[in-house]
Amino acid sequence: MSCLSKLHRLNNSKDFNQLYKSGKKWHTHTFVAFFSSSEKLNLAFVASKKVGNAVKRAKAKRKLRALCLKYENRLVSGKYIFVAKDMIFEKDYKSFEKDFLYAMKKLQLFKTDE
Repeated sequence: MSCLSKLHRLNNSKDFNQLYKSGKKWHTHTFVAFFSSSEKLNLAFVASKKVGNAVKRAKAKRKLRALCLKYENRLVSGKYIFVAKDMIFEKDYKSFEKDFLYAMKKLQLFKTDE
C-alpha cells in the first residue's frame, strides 16, 4: 500500500501543533521537515501562501509527495510534516532530491540495513 493513501494521512490539528512544537526538524533551501516518532507512518504536506498561488502550492506539494513516494520503503515509521518553501521552484529535481536525502540522513529517518 502506498504511503500516500488515506490511512497514512496526518490531518489532526493536535498532531500538527505537537509536531511543530516538540518534533525534530531540519531546514533545507526547499522545504522544512518535521518528525516525531510513532508506531504508524503518517505524512502531511504543507505549502503556505508565501509559496505562491493555489497552482504553485499544489505543484510544490506534488513535488514533495513524489519524493516521499520514491523513498517510502526507506522511511522510519513516525509522523512527518513537510513544509514547502518558495525556493522549491528555483532548484531542479536533482538538487531538490539531494536536499531531501540530506535532511533524512541528518534526522536519521532512513531505516538501517541489517
